[in-house]
Amino acid sequence: MKIYILLLILIFSTNSAFAQKKEFRDDKVDTLMFVNNRKIVNSLNTEPFLKKIFSKDNLQIPYRLLTPKNNVKTKKFPLVITFHNSTRIGTDNENQLEPFAKIWLRDDIYSKYECYVIAPQFSKRSSNYENNAENILISKPSDEAVAVLDLIKNVEKEYPNIDKNRIYLIGYSMGASTAQNLMSLQPDTFAAEVSVAAVPDLSHLEKVNKKNIWLIHGAKDQENPYVGSVELFNKLSLDPNVIFTTFNHLNHNNIVIPFLLTEEIPKWLFGKHK
Repeated sequence: MKIYILLLILIFSTNSAFAQKKEFRDDKVDTLMFVNNRKIVNSLNTEPFLKKIFSKDNLQIPYRLLTPKNNVKTKKFPLVITFHNSTRIGTDNENQLEPFAKIWLRDDIYSKYECYVIAPQFSKRSSNYENNAENILISKPSDEAVAVLDLIKNVEKEYPNIDKNRIYLIGYSMGASTAQNLMSLQPDTFAAEVSVAAVPDLSHLEKVNKKNIWLIHGAKDQENPYVGSVELFNKLSLDPNVIFTTFNHLNHNNIVIPFLLTEEIPKWLFGKHK
């Protein structure tokens, strides 16, 4: 009898653990919510983001750098790297500040979740897509994306109070693919990754199978196929640190809206360490 009870407890615990890894949300985004949330975030003053340029060999990467609100040199702060989508490609060092970069400027976030934020801008696609042998669209990094790994090292040297155990990646669309690319290339550098509507990187899965990864995708995404995130999650399904959130009613264009006025993403990231 005792063995039977223990078996039931084990089955329940296992199922509960798996239930926590995969979730489905029924959020809906109407026109008013879409316009209002973007308007609030886009109205934020971006001047605190310093303008800088990183050079390596024949590459130049403009980037913006946000420092902690109260940057005490004796205190360690996390570092967040945000990656823009393909509509923000350029060299003006302005357009890459899309909503996932700007949320760190919200008064409540800037005060409560103090950190460094790097927002690089790419002059071409930072992640390129192709079909693999299983006809799944996958992503591969550009040379500029790979150079961001050196950019991070430079910023770490300039600001030694960056906590190297709390370096986070976040991106949307092409930017989410780039976040996955860098996690695959150098997983030991990063503590966690938030990937929203990505085309997946299915290489080096053995290296990321213990990493903190939050996959977010809209089931109605017709641009970056939802099935790509399903495929990645299935291949990492034994990783207890992977979460897969599906928004049943959202598509590629409105998937970021539910996160713009909440602290859900910063709170999740800041709970993760290497």
